[in-house]
Amino acid sequence: MIPHSAASFDNPDLPQLQAIKAHLDLVLLALEALTGIGSDEMLAVSEKLGLEEILSDRITLWRLRQASPLRKGKGRKKLDVDEARAMTLISCTLASQQQFAIRNAVAQLEKCTALKRPPYREPILGDYLDRFNTLYQERMAEEDQAQPDAIQRLALKLLIDLLFYSSQIGSRRLWVALFERSQ
Repeated sequence: MIPHSAASFDNPDLPQLQAIKAHLDLVLLALEALTGIGSDEMLAVSEKLGLEEILSDRITLWRLRQASPLRKGKGRKKLDVDEARAMTLISCTLASQQQFAIRNAVAQLEKCTALKRPPYREPILGDYLDRFNTLYQERMAEEDQAQPDAIQRLALKLLIDLLFYSSQIGSRRLWVALFERSQ
């Protein structure tokens, strides 16, 4: 479970909150790119976890994801503590369900790194990087567009993060990471 102590999270105008919203959306983007999950799977996990009151339909999910400051049309919805906790739990549950795919991709990354080969030449990683790049380019605002190398580094970093978030204590790890990365 996620710790409830988040005093600095109470003010929705803090830059910290912006970074939290962006990171949660990027974690879900990485899961989408690697496994092809979509809103149906996210909503099914929400229901399974008893979070339908917070995340009940596609429109609510879209609004929560649009809260990311990196998104086109950003800022349409503020994200509160309960919504952030729900998105964290959903992200980690999905990562846990997709642990086999995540482990395979990370193993390929380790292999190509050891052999000093570019990751995009490995089948699983190449597909993941292509989908991540496409989704990132489609959804993120132009002023937030990064160079292809930066997007690839982000995608690979998120892939490794997903491995940790897929563990039994993944939601705690993600919750802590959200605060560490936003400071």
